[in-house]
Parts: sequence; structure tokens; C-alpha cells
Amino acid sequence: MEKIQCVRGTYDLYGAAKRKAKKVISTASAVVEKYGFEEIETPIFEFTEVFSRNLGDTSDIVTKEMYCFEDRGGESLTLRPEGTAGVVRAFISEGMQQNLPVKMYYQGPMFRYERPQKGRQRQFTQFGVEMLGVATPQADVEVISMAYEFLEKLGLEGAVTVEINSLGDEESRNNYREKLVAYLKSHYDELSEDSKVRLEKNPLRVLDSKEECDKKVVAEAPLYSDSLNETSSQFFKDVLKGLDLLGIKYHVNNRLVRGLDYYSHTVFELTTDKLGAQGTVLAGGRYDGLVAQMGGGDVAGIGWACGVERLAMLLEQDVDLARPIAVIPVGEDVNDKALEIAYKLRKAGFRVEHGYSGNLKKRMIKANKVNAFKAVIIGSDELAQGVVTVKDLDSGEQKSVKLDKLVEEI
Repeated sequence: MEKIQCVRGTYDLYGAAKRKAKKVISTASAVVEKYGFEEIETPIFEFTEVFSRNLGDTSDIVTKEMYCFEDRGGESLTLRPEGTAGVVRAFISEGMQQNLPVKMYYQGPMFRYERPQKGRQRQFTQFGVEMLGVATPQADVEVISMAYEFLEKLGLEGAVTVEINSLGDEESRNNYREKLVAYLKSHYDELSEDSKVRLEKNPLRVLDSKEECDKKVVAEAPLYSDSLNETSSQFFKDVLKGLDLLGIKYHVNNRLVRGLDYYSHTVFELTTDKLGAQGTVLAGGRYDGLVAQMGGGDVAGIGWACGVERLAMLLEQDVDLARPIAVIPVGEDVNDKALEIAYKLRKAGFRVEHGYSGNLKKRMIKANKVNAFKAVIIGSDELAQGVVTVKDLDSGEQKSVKLDKLVEEI
């Protein structure tokens, strides 16, 4: 029989890797909650149109990467490939428009059918934030500073670069689109087949192409900054001014665009070269038109998301669990009492490893193997006197401790 294993593009997360992933999530949660964000959990699958309508018909996610299926009722459903569209759908369907601003964060599995590579799988965990109902540059500054603080708390501030750009408002994007189309048509034969299709449906997508032939053409394309109207230009200046005020270093990248249709004004990425070619570990931007596009009215939005496993790979040090106490019964007649003592210690907040079998020597070896800092040795003679032996496994010192003082002593 062929060996059973994970589906391609998925993997089992446990041990040190899982501990690092949990640290990423717990660190992010602690930081964003200080900014007033509350957690939301949306379904893992939605009606397909939630994503296909809002991520753009020419995006790679929609055309190549979504896991779609038809349920028994004939409905087209899709495993969520990203978090924003589902959160905005919840914002509308749950009637949250009455309590602006709404600040939410999420974490959980996302699914994309793409070529597995280092730090990028077909099922991956994403952490993200969404702020809805604030149209001023201060929201952009706050959201970016929140991401920056999160990475600082992970100890990664020296390993990442903040890249930022402005896509402007609708008028600015239309101005740029005209210039870009004219330029790309003059290089039509040099474009990839995908980009020739994008040129007709959504020319901005060409800027995000990973094909080498497209990159050469895009390198000489008109700059977005030259098409920003006065309102958009001032908005971007105010965002940069706010980042300067907070001492957050950044690099204005005039070629930076985001791969989804709903972005406008500020877009940003935090990148690193530690994971090979795919260097982005956190990215986001403003999406003022998305809520209206989904039928929820004119509500501004901005957010970011990060791949948890990709960030966890950047953590150099292991995340250690709290050192346990080893509870070691000596003889079967004290097993029940050992169970009771272990339960009492756990209720007091300690992590406890119970020595279930083997002689005293083997159980002590196991206690050292799990890096216990204390061993509670329970013998029948000691129990008759109402005491147990507590051994400090670092110093080797041991002493008798009364049962009713055990928690206090440890």
C-alpha cells in the first residue's frame, strides 16, 4: 500500500514550527488590540461571487488559484483565498455600517492553488486587519505603524523594508491608465500572452506580472506619481508626513502596485530577502471603493495581511514552552495520589508532565528530557507522613515538602 501523506502544497505544522506560528499570531493580536481592533471569524468558504466580483476577473487569484466547487444545492462556493472580501461581506451583511469606524482583525487558513515553494503553500495561515469608515490619511499612518510595531515586537525591524506608493483616486487612476495603455500598446509584441489579455481587460495588472519579458517592458513604463491629481498627491504627502513624524523608515517605490482590483491611494509592502525570490511578508493598502462595489455604500477602508508561516520562518530563536514539573510516582500504590497532585499543580497554573511508567531512574531521565525544572517524587512512606520529595533538577537539591504547602513551595 502506498504511504499516506499530505496533499501537495499542504503540510503538518507542529513542534517548534507551530510554536513560532503561534507566537506570530499572539504577538500580532496583542499589538492590534492596543489599537482598538477586535477579532472576527468569517466562514472558510463563501459564495464564489464574493471573491470573483471583488478580486477582479483578471487577477491571478480568480483566474488561476481559487478552489471552487459546487455544493449539493447547485451553489458555487469557494474556499477563501484571502481575508478582506469576506470581512467586508460580513460588514455589510451584519449591518455594521451604523457603528463606524469598524476595526477588525482575523486569522485563519486561506487556500490558493499555486506552485508550492519556500514559505508559500496551497493552504496557509493569514493574519490581517481591516479598518472601515475612516477616509483620512491618519488611518493609513496608524495602520502602517501598527504593522511596523508588530514586526518590531517579533524582533524583525532590521530584517524588513517598508515600501510604499500611491495609486491615487479614480481620476488619477484613469489618467494613468491612458498613459499606460498607450505605452504598452507600443510594446505589444514584447508582452507575455497573459499580459496581452490584461492589456484589454485591466492594464494595471501588467505592472504586477512576474514574467521576465513583462518586467523589462514595465521597467520603462510611465510612473504612477506623474498622474496623481492634486488631491491624491496631497493625500500621499500627508501619509508620508505622518510616517516621518513617527520615525518609521520607508522607501517610496513608484512601481509598487497591489495584485487586486479594489486598491486605491496608499499601497504598501514589507519585504525581506531572507525567503528567496518571494520577499513580501506583509502587504496592504487602501480600498475605498470595495464596500460600495459589494453593495454596502460609500465607506472607506484600509488594511493589511501577512502570511503567518512565512513570518514564522524569519524567527531565528525557538519559542520555548514553559518548563514543566515532573510528577513521579514510585510504586503503583501511589498512582492515584500522583494523579491528584498533578491535577492540583495544573490548576495552580503549572505545566505538568506525569511519569506514567518505568522505574524511578527511567522516569527521572524522562523528566530531564522534557526539560522539567522540578520533580515531585511520591513514595508510599512519604505519603504516610503527608509529604513528598521535591527535587530541583537544575541544582540537584532536594527536600521534603508537606502536601498542603507544595504549590506554595514550588
